[in-house]
Formats: sequence, structure tokens, C-alpha cells
Amino acid sequence: MRYNTIDKQLYIENRKNFVKHLKPGSLAVFTSNDILPTNADGAMGFRQNADLLYLTGIDQEDTMLILFPDVKDGKHKEVLFIKETSELIAIWEGAKFTKQQAKDITGIDNIYWTSEFEKILKTLVFQAEFIYLNANEHTRRYIDTETQENRLAKWLKEKFPLHKIERSAPIMHRIRSVKNKIEVELIQHACNITEKGFRRLLGFVKPGVEEFEIEAELLHEFVRNRSRGFAYGPIIAAGGNSCVLHYVENDKPCKDGDIILLDVAAEYANYASDLTRVLPINGKFTPRQKEVYNAVLHVMKQATAMLTVGQTFDNYNKAVGELMTEQLMKLGLLKAEDVKNQNPAWPAYKKYFMHGTSHFLGLDVHDVGFFYEPMQAGNVFTCEPGIYIPEENIGIRLENNILVTANGPDDLMKNIPLEAEEIEELMNAK
Repeated sequence: MRYNTIDKQLYIENRKNFVKHLKPGSLAVFTSNDILPTNADGAMGFRQNADLLYLTGIDQEDTMLILFPDVKDGKHKEVLFIKETSELIAIWEGAKFTKQQAKDITGIDNIYWTSEFEKILKTLVFQAEFIYLNANEHTRRYIDTETQENRLAKWLKEKFPLHKIERSAPIMHRIRSVKNKIEVELIQHACNITEKGFRRLLGFVKPGVEEFEIEAELLHEFVRNRSRGFAYGPIIAAGGNSCVLHYVENDKPCKDGDIILLDVAAEYANYASDLTRVLPINGKFTPRQKEVYNAVLHVMKQATAMLTVGQTFDNYNKAVGELMTEQLMKLGLLKAEDVKNQNPAWPAYKKYFMHGTSHFLGLDVHDVGFFYEPMQAGNVFTCEPGIYIPEENIGIRLENNILVTANGPDDLMKNIPLEAEEIEELMNAK
């Protein structure tokens, strides 16, 4: 892996935290993601299953994990299965982890080859009453293909039909949403790489530059700092494209007098950062562009201050909506009559700010967590209000990553230029 070695204590503690939530007599099974095909003999790059990665740190295909805290022999409480390397694999793909390397990464003593999984499982599973199976239960998931997790769950249910099946996902959502010190450091590192990429753009963006050229500048800076690249598909949206929330074509020129919205960020060690900034393409905001920009910035600062321990998302979203309504009225986009007659299910401000303000951040950009529970120390959220005015070719969204702490919100992107005047100054620096 191109990222630096991560302290195995992270994974040891994560497994301890997970098994605390299991029923007595439970065995839990996790598996890696598939390597998905493209065409002919091509394949997409491998991305590890986030839950398995969280529990082991093994960033390699054909990996499986069994956790069985009540095992009778007291030895196989944790069992890891990895792909057996060979001389042929080493020549064509590069050698896979040895058992000792896997032990050093995970802190797990019992390491077997994946080909031994069924044999070892049979020695353990009949001691268990419950089998915990994992699945992608993200509320925004869209999956048309059968995953390795799906196939494993189907196989285990057929093989051991008399066992009681439980779900691991609710436990994983709960424990993954609270980041420990090592995880916060990894997210902060991703934010720092993102900062380097953004600062690189301040002297590069100008009229005539293509959106994809900006993408190339960012990718260069991210990869040279040991990131795999973008944490998600980059949105580099000039002019009217800035009003398209998930614009990904990135194939248009930057025109004098327009703004460009950049929703771009690096990952590091599979942990995501998530940044949005808006630049004036010629280095100077028009009065109207700056007026809208500062309205969004005002909402962002107020919303960030509300990301505190005990805050509920219902109250938070309501308060952000009220802040946005106030700013839209000042901008002349909403009238008092619009607000008075609004549909409570879709308030008037939603015409110009139609998406949510915050989501969980971690191993996934839209990380797992429970929006119906109060915020707690260790949560990391985005804060990303926006105003989109297609008729004016102005789309402004500003986004930072916020750690909730006992002492208040900690902005992990506080060093990345944000004020309109600072951005103009940096873009025009000689």
C-alpha cells in the first residue's frame, strides 16, 4: 500500500468494541469485496470492504474474518483468512501478504489461507448459537450486482439452516460513526493532502483552462502525497454547471466572469475527506457572486457552531433551514409571502438549497451512522450549505469537515482558504 503503516492497535480496539455488542454464543463472519470486471480481461481497481478493513486493516482481496469470543478452546476467538501467495502471483501481480505480515498488520494470531475457510469454520460454527452476517445497509445504497457478502450470506444460510442469523451492520454503523484518535489523524491527513491540492489550483485557475485540466492538477498533487487519488468522483463545475449538484463531466472551459465550484477531496489510507470551494475564474468575484458567496459562508459558520455533543439532526436541520431562509430573503430570492405560504414538507428555501447540510464522514465519504440519534464526541460530519441560482449561472456550495468534541466543533479544514477576500488575494498573488 502506498500509505504509511497504521498502528495495529486501531484494529485490535475496533474488534474489541465490535464483539462487546454480540449476543452470547455468537460467531461473526466478514469478507472482502470482489474485484469487479470491466471488459475482455480487464478489471476495476480493488477497494476493500470498509467493515472488514475497519476490523483488520487488511487491504487485499480474498480476505475473510471470523470473530467468536465464546469459542470453547479459547484460542480461535479471532481467525483471519488471507489469499495464499505463490511464485506465479508474485511474478504477475506482486506477492500477497504473508501470514506474519498479516499478523503484524492486524494483531491477530490465528492466520490461515482463504482456501481453508470452510474447514476451519466447521470446527467452530456448531459451538455457536448465532451467526452474525454483514451487509451493506447504507440508506442511500444502489446495488444491482450480487456482492461477495451476499453470496457468503446465502451460502452460510444454506449450509447451517438451524442457526439463528443476526445482523452485524447495526453494530458497525454504531461503532464506526465514533472515530478514535488514530482515525481522526488519518482523516486529518486526508484533509491536509486536499489542502495542498486546493492551494495548487489558486495559481492555476484562469479563463480558458478546461475543467479536466483542473482535475489533472488535483490528481497529481494527491497521488504525489501518497493518496490513491480522489475520495469520490470529482465535481469541477464552471459557470452554469455549478448549479448541477452531481456534475461529473468535467469537460467544459472556464470562462471569464464565471465562478467554478470545486467539490474535490483526497482520500488517505481509505479514509475520506470532503471539500467544496468556489473560485472566481478571473480571480475576482462580481458583487453579486460575492453577495451569494458570503450568504452561504454565513450559514456555514453558524451551522458549524451547532455541530455539538447532544445536538439532534431534526433541530440542526430546522435551524439551518431558518438561517438559509433569512439569507435568501436578503438576496431577494425569497419574499415574505413565499415563506408564509410555504409547504412545511418542502420549505420555500429548498428551491435554492435542496440538499442536506451534513453527513457522516470516515472510511466512506457518506459514512455510516444513525441520523436519528444525538451527535456525540468522535463523530465527523461535513458542513456544506449551498445556494444555486441557475438563471444567474451562480452555484455556491462551501464545505468543511468537522469533528465533534466535548469542547465543541473542531474544523479539520480550518487551514484551507475560505474567505472570499483571501481567495481573491491568493489567486492574484504574483
